Amino acid sequence: MQNQTIEQQYRTLKLIWFVLLFSQTMFLLVIFLSKPDIFQIDLSKPVSGGENSMFVIVFAVLAITNLTISFVLEKRCVSQAIEKQDGQYVRLGLILGCAFCESISLLGMVLAFAFLYQYFFLWFALGFLGIVLHFPKLDNLIAANHKK
Repeated sequence: MQNQTIEQQYRTLKLIWFVLLFSQTMFLLVIFLSKPDIFQIDLSKPVSGGENSMFVIVFAVLAITNLTISFVLEKRCVSQAIEKQDGQYVRLGLILGCAFCESISLLGMVLAFAFLYQYFFLWFALGFLGIVLHFPKLDNLIAANHKK
């Protein structure tokens, strides 16, 4: 990555970001193809999960925690990239941040498959939003490479 121009590095980051964002739709497709009935929402069922409410609460706390961690790690990696003048830390921050957001969607997938929880899509929405918010910033790469 160090031999690439900033523009090439930025295109690489955008490609990585897009692939990680696209994987969210693939998870939803897997759920739809294997359990299509779960997409028929019955509003009479409680959002809390009924008998599985403890799992739903734990998964919700994990989701919020992972979202928070994703931004903390990305910020730390960007700071390190600027300090060490190494754009690879920007890439690492993007991948770590998006991976933690993807784990939120995986929690939703577990809720869908293991507990047939019909509001699993809320975890997907949060994971998708998190990845969208991690869109690569050109300014971070410029700051990490300004001495080069």
